Amino acid sequence: MTADSAPPDTDPPAAGAAEDHWVQGELIRSLMRTQRSTQLLALALVPLFVAVLWTDAPRIGLLLWAAATASVALGRMQVIRVYERDVAGAGADAHLAFLRRFRLAWPVTGALWGMSTLMFFERAPLADQFICWMVLAGLGMFSINSLSSHLPTMRRYLDTLALTALAVIGWRVGVDIHFSGPNQHGWMVLLLVIFWQVVRHAGLRLHLTHRRNFELQFRNNQLIESLTRQTQAALEAIEIKNRFLASAAHDIRQPVHALGLYADWLGSEPELVHDIAPKIVESTKAVNALFDSLFDLVRLDTGKIKLKVEELRLDKLLHDLELHYRPLAEAKGLQFRVHAVPGTVTSDPILLQRIVGNLISNAVKYTRKGGILVAARRTRHGPRIEIWDTGIGITPAHQREIFREFFKVPGHAGTEEGFGLGLYIVARLSNILGHPLNFASRPGRGTVFRLLVQPTDPKEAAERAASPIVDSAARQPAALEAGR
Repeated sequence: MTADSAPPDTDPPAAGAAEDHWVQGELIRSLMRTQRSTQLLALALVPLFVAVLWTDAPRIGLLLWAAATASVALGRMQVIRVYERDVAGAGADAHLAFLRRFRLAWPVTGALWGMSTLMFFERAPLADQFICWMVLAGLGMFSINSLSSHLPTMRRYLDTLALTALAVIGWRVGVDIHFSGPNQHGWMVLLLVIFWQVVRHAGLRLHLTHRRNFELQFRNNQLIESLTRQTQAALEAIEIKNRFLASAAHDIRQPVHALGLYADWLGSEPELVHDIAPKIVESTKAVNALFDSLFDLVRLDTGKIKLKVEELRLDKLLHDLELHYRPLAEAKGLQFRVHAVPGTVTSDPILLQRIVGNLISNAVKYTRKGGILVAARRTRHGPRIEIWDTGIGITPAHQREIFREFFKVPGHAGTEEGFGLGLYIVARLSNILGHPLNFASRPGRGTVFRLLVQPTDPKEAAERAASPIVDSAARQPAALEAGR
């Protein structure tokens, strides 16, 4: 087994791209935390080397080596200052870019320390050589703790240090003394290679420990965020239920109470049946409409919407809706126009009719004068249904809220009726069917809703229908236009 490989039980667990990116950044951050103390140690070792070899090594070469090593150490101190000033508080991208920029600083240091063997190998007494070898071994061992956070950096440093030292030994033994030295040179080379591989392997094991710690930290953070979101969703659900109970108690009480009054009135004055019966019918319709909205909400939130995707004629759909809503509009003195181009679309006819019907119903409810236009147009993206009205419009402050369940625009005439579920149901159904919805509105001028009827994929629609959405923001249409 080589030092680059790890036993099966030490392989790091598979990580996603986002996790691996974050972990890489944190490993570099951990690497840089140790670098200031490392450079201070390197600076302290330079005069120690000079003092030990002052009487043994060529002084000019020794001073040049000391100056070069000290200069590189000071340069790395400047790199550390750049890191602390510009990168330490940044994210993973900045850390990765920083290390790519300065990655050669470590192998250059390793090469200079490896070249120190020129000063003492077969030049200094054995006692001084032993001290120098111990310093180099200490640097190698120290790199396990200081550099193992980032495995490529540690390997570049160790490999450069060891290979440079081996190259110097080979040159001294083969070129300078022509293999006439003692036999321990071979053993020394073997020990150096073994030590190099042992240190690399130890660094790998420590690196895996660092990596697992950061992977665990990332997953813990993800779990905390998930729990936070779930807690927030639960709090929102409680708030929604509270709003629902308050709204339901108020909105159902009115038509039910009216039914009771009309029944008592009819019981006491049966001759008024022709006047009271239409009022009873209207109150009954109001109660049915409220319960229909509630049943739609329950089916949506439990993922029990049944789909039947098929081809249908768009012009026929709009004309069928015209038969239902034109009398309501004309009863309020509103014009009601339909413009439909012939053609077919792929969708669920019942749900699509529910979407367009709710939009037309809202247009009639919130328009006092003028009229409603229901149009089907062909666009380069597919057929598009548009519902125009000249109603009271929606203020910018409420345009992001109107698709929330139980939301009613404050001060709007007509919001006293219903649960505030119409547009919520429209947004959810359009999302399920894959029909993008957007709108534009000007207060006092009117509103237009646009539904792009792209072909519905039955499989994808079924998956969306079976996946209740918790985040209320996700229930809104994919596109919102602030103006007209």
